[in-house]
Amino acid sequence: MTISRRVAVFLLAFGVWTYFLWPTFIYNIWGSDRSWVAGSPTGYLVVHLVIAVVSLVLGTAIGVLGIRALRAAAR
Repeated sequence: MTISRRVAVFLLAFGVWTYFLWPTFIYNIWGSDRSWVAGSPTGYLVVHLVIAVVSLVLGTAIGVLGIRALRAAAR
């Protein structure tokens, strides 16, 4: 499959955006009053952490695809 330079840049930008967005989200969820009860994590925190981790993994994969496609386009 051939990925155009335009699509490769989009994929890379999506990966970078993911690393900008989700750590901020995790920080905000971690500090939320609904995340902890008596020092123990709640379901709210656990679910949102799982969502954030999955999103970071997918963002990483998409960003790597973008980098590889840009390198292939340069050759």
